[in-house]
Amino acid sequence: MTRDLRRYTRQTNARLILGGILLLYLVGDGLIYLIYGRGAALMGLVCLTAGLLPVLLVWLILLLMEWLAKKADNT
Repeated sequence: MTRDLRRYTRQTNARLILGGILLLYLVGDGLIYLIYGRGAALMGLVCLTAGLLPVLLVWLILLLMEWLAKKADNT
C-alpha cells in the first residue's frame, strides 16, 4: 500500500471546495427562500451561478494549461 500525499491533498481540497459550494447553494439559497420567497431564491440561484462561472472558467483554463504542460514534458 502506497501513501500518495499529493493525491490525498488534491482529493481533500476538491471535497472541501465542493462541500463549500454545495453549502452555499443549499443553505444560502434556502435561507433566501425562507425569508424572501421563491422569486428571490430563483434570482439568488442566478446570481450565485453567474458569480461562480468566472471562477469555473479560470479553473478550467488552468487545468488545460497543466495538461498541456504535462503532455509537453512527456514528449
